[in-house]
Amino acid sequence: MSATDSTLQPGSNDWLAQVQEAILEPERRIIDPHHHLWRKRLGHDYMLEHLWQDTDSGHRIEQTVFIECRAFYDKEASPERQSLGETRAITEIARQSHQQPDKAQINGIVGKIDLTLGEHPDLLKEIIQAHQETAGDLFKGVRFAGARDSRPEDLLIALQALPYLYGRENFRQGLRILGELGLTYDTWHYHHQNVDFCDLAETVTDTTLILDHFGTPLGVGIYRGAGDAIFEQWKDDIRRLSRCPNVIAKLGGLAMPDNGFGWDKRATPPDSDEIVRRQKKYYLHTIECFGPERCMFESNFPVDRLSVSYPVIWNAFKKMVADFSETEKHALFYGTAARTYGLPQS
Repeated sequence: MSATDSTLQPGSNDWLAQVQEAILEPERRIIDPHHHLWRKRLGHDYMLEHLWQDTDSGHRIEQTVFIECRAFYDKEASPERQSLGETRAITEIARQSHQQPDKAQINGIVGKIDLTLGEHPDLLKEIIQAHQETAGDLFKGVRFAGARDSRPEDLLIALQALPYLYGRENFRQGLRILGELGLTYDTWHYHHQNVDFCDLAETVTDTTLILDHFGTPLGVGIYRGAGDAIFEQWKDDIRRLSRCPNVIAKLGGLAMPDNGFGWDKRATPPDSDEIVRRQKKYYLHTIECFGPERCMFESNFPVDRLSVSYPVIWNAFKKMVADFSETEKHALFYGTAARTYGLPQS
């Protein structure tokens, strides 16, 4: 039966509920360092109550980090200050999460700030300070993503960043300022931009750079059927990037429709064994290169929710590293995220 024959919409609760699994290692403490919140995106809302439905589904998710997603912008503000609306909204939601200590706490916010304002350092610092004053200790860093592809029409989520963002000196100046202020930099881009990101990491060495989603190996449009060749180049890029001690790798985000695994078009979602079978090589290669102390598992929900449920994806993560030591597992599921984002470690 194809997805078009089914009455269940891929990504819906009923569609995801078709695959039920026992929770592995339910007592393992977890920080989910990468999720979004929004209204009316990808056909649905994803707010605190929806996040909690996922984080309460069996795994011990204690803390989370919100990553910017262009939601809740203040459209009446100047362009460089519109994202303050998102930081304000998420700060209030995070405070709501703290009122129920038995549920996952949003303890970090990574906002969006235009880092090309590095050529105007006083203005950039003023805007960063405004985010910090809004969110207080919750504000951990900035994501000003570099994703750009020549055929955005082929992609479900097609950010079109400035051409060659990573090589722009005004951006690099902004990135250095971020590091001077003790803030992290998250980024998201596509696999063919990994080389540019390596150049950036080798040049800007005093700022913590966090690579989201493995550099997003694409598998749709012109990249369909090229997975083996892309993987071989990707392995070399990850190995080179891992030599930069200021770079941290997030392990997840490979269930986005644009990765091309096709789960979002099926009548039923994958189980954790299928995820492990088809994706383990990406995870183990990255961990081998970076080491567990510089890797952290991420859900990338609700984007990856279009393909897989929350309990299943975390089961898959646990299966991928089942043979690792307890120290290594703690780093991957909790310690690296806590250290990188300055989260509570009690």
